[in-house]
Amino acid sequence: MNAYTAPVSARRSGFRELRVVAKVRESATISSFYLEPVEAEGWRPFEPGQFLVFRMPVQGGEGFVLRNYSVSCSPRQQGSYRITVKREAAPSADVPDGVSSCYLHDRVEVGNILLAEGPRGDFSLDSESKRPVVLLSGGVGLTPLVAMLHALAATERKVLFIHACDNGDVHALRDEVETVAASRPGVTAHFCYRFPTSKDRVAGRHHSEGVVTRELLQQLLPLDDYDFYLCGPPPFMRAVHGMLRGLGVPRQRIAYEFFGPATLLEAPTEHALVEQAPAAVPGGSITVEFRKSGRTAAWDPTAASLLAFAEDQGLSPDFSCRAGICGTCKSRLVSGEVAYFEVPLDELPPGEVLLCCSRPRGSVVLDL
Repeated sequence: MNAYTAPVSARRSGFRELRVVAKVRESATISSFYLEPVEAEGWRPFEPGQFLVFRMPVQGGEGFVLRNYSVSCSPRQQGSYRITVKREAAPSADVPDGVSSCYLHDRVEVGNILLAEGPRGDFSLDSESKRPVVLLSGGVGLTPLVAMLHALAATERKVLFIHACDNGDVHALRDEVETVAASRPGVTAHFCYRFPTSKDRVAGRHHSEGVVTRELLQQLLPLDDYDFYLCGPPPFMRAVHGMLRGLGVPRQRIAYEFFGPATLLEAPTEHALVEQAPAAVPGGSITVEFRKSGRTAAWDPTAASLLAFAEDQGLSPDFSCRAGICGTCKSRLVSGEVAYFEVPLDELPPGEVLLCCSRPRGSVVLDL
C-alpha cells in the first residue's frame, strides 16, 4: 500500500511522486532510502549538496509537515536519488518523536510513494575553483558532503573528508567514503570518534578520538588555501566554524549548510550590533527601507538575501527553513520589486515576498 497518494493540487505546486526502490540500514540510527520517480520526467538533476523537500503526512492523517533531506548519492547517478536519514527519537517521554524521520524509518517500505519537490539549496561545490577541498561533517551532516565527495573524486582537486561522530555503531556510509577515497590519489578520509567502542579500536575504524580540535585540523592540513564545506549539528558547526576563523580562514572560503542566521556561527565579538542612526544613503544606490522598524540602509550586494540583510541591520525577522519552503519569513512588500534566486515553493499573493530567497531589483520598502 502506498504511504501517500498525491492530490492534484500538490502536483501543480511542483511536488512529484517518488517510489522507494530500496531501504538500507546504514547504522544503528540511520537508514538510506533510494528513490525513483513514478513518471520518467519526475527526475531532475541536482548539484552535490542540494536537498529535496518532502511533504510528509502527520500521524492521524490530518495535515502535513515539510522536511528537507540532502541528496546523498553521486550527482552522476541519473534517474534516481538517495536520502540518508537519522531516526530522531524523542529524548524524553514528554517530547514527541521526530515526525518525519520516524515516519520514514517506522512506516515507509520498498514500494511506498513519497512526495518530493526540488532539488533546492545553494550549498554546492564551487566548480570553478581549483583549490584543495576540506569536507567537514558531524553526525548525519555527512550526507550532502558524501555527494560532494563523489563529484570531487572525478576531478583532480585534493580532497580531505573529515567526519566526526560518536562511534562505529552510528557511523553511516563509512565503507562508501573509504571506497571513494581509495579511488584515486589525493583523496583522503579521516574519522574522529568521540566515544569509540573496544570493537572500533580493534577493527581500526577511526583515526582519532575525542572531538575535532584546532590541533587536529593543524595536524591534518598542511599550509594551503583551502575551500571548506561544513555540515552538522549546530554545536559542531559553531565549534568548527570558530576554529577555522581562528586559524585565519576567510569567511568566503567557508561554505555551510545551516538553517539559522549566519551570525550564530560567529563569535559574539564578531557580530555585535551597535545601535546608531541610519547612515546617509549615496544618491542612486539601491536602498532597503524597513518601515515598521524605521530603518533605511544601502543594499549590500554581497548579502545572501533580504533576510540576511535584515539580520545584518540588527532586525530579527521570523524564519525557519531559509530556503523558500515554509513561508515563515513572509513580509509585505510596500513598494519596489524583488528577484527570487530560489523559486518559492508556493505561489505568493500580490504584495507579499519571502525574504529568505529574494534580493531587491531596485530600492524596496518592506513592512518590517
